[in-house]
Amino acid sequence: MKLGLNAVAFGSKLSLPMEAILHAERLGFDSVWTAEAYGNDAVTAATWIAAKTTRIKVGTAIMQMPARTPAMTAMTAMSLDHLSGGRFILGLGPSGPQVVEGWHGVPYGRPLTRTKEYIQILRKIFERKEALVHEGFHYHIPATGPETTGLGKPLKSILHGNPNLPIYTASIGPAGLRCAAEVADGVFPMMMNPERFDTLQRPYLEEGFAKADRPMSLANFAVCPGVSVVISDDLEKARMGIKMGLALYIGGMGARDKNFYNDYAKRLGYEEAAVKIQDLYLAGKKMEAAAAVPDALVDDVHLVGPRERIRERLGAWREAGRKRHVDTMLIGTGQREALELLAEELL
Repeated sequence: MKLGLNAVAFGSKLSLPMEAILHAERLGFDSVWTAEAYGNDAVTAATWIAAKTTRIKVGTAIMQMPARTPAMTAMTAMSLDHLSGGRFILGLGPSGPQVVEGWHGVPYGRPLTRTKEYIQILRKIFERKEALVHEGFHYHIPATGPETTGLGKPLKSILHGNPNLPIYTASIGPAGLRCAAEVADGVFPMMMNPERFDTLQRPYLEEGFAKADRPMSLANFAVCPGVSVVISDDLEKARMGIKMGLALYIGGMGARDKNFYNDYAKRLGYEEAAVKIQDLYLAGKKMEAAAAVPDALVDDVHLVGPRERIRERLGAWREAGRKRHVDTMLIGTGQREALELLAEELL
């Protein structure tokens, strides 16, 4: 199992923890990841990191598909891959309707259809077997219809892309997991209990593998869950910071009847808590929502507490890696000692 580092925290000012990134690179971490929501973008940060590192892979978790045409994303990915010496991993996601329509100002559409079309177009561009032509629900290339000139023609990328450039997608729902397994090379679950893989995710991935147009299995598909790590002798305090983040996602990251994270918490076995967290959060009671996040949920999906407690829980993650249920743990931490502990135990 490999280790990755989540490198971007959202806020009013964009900064990158370059000291931590370089330390992770020295420790043997495999990858470092940027992200975007509705502030900073993922590409600028990935470019900055790639320019200041030499070995560690650099990925986007995620680039929002509705924000960019597939061709623009392909151009960006090929450019970063060339300039980084083949270290770039392209992570994509459909985002959610509140951000897509409220921030980017475009229809949310059909997220799974968009994902499949988007990746089909990317692979055609990377492969350069023929000029780009695509006729789908979301994308029509060359464009035709009202307000077009009729002068568009199929083109082939000037830049030669890597046809094997890895493409991951962010998914937590059953349909999204099936889609990722069918068309992508890996998936980012927001959180994951390493001991509940078979009942929560494996059936969906295997259904997707069966529909893929190339041989796919856990042997060549990367499952990369996000895992926060906080080393502290004050377990309650360590949990609270994580609970604030979980309350945001489970309670407020989406409308009441369309919150993928809330649905996911229910599938993890916390249905009653998920309902309560959402009710409190949407009522403006954010601290109460955080307090309603069960200790057990934090401990299931993240690593918190004293060193020995974290070492003990790492056994479940190590076993998940051995079974190929997890390819890479994407670590979120502000602690140098946490990076060193994980490297010592897992690398």
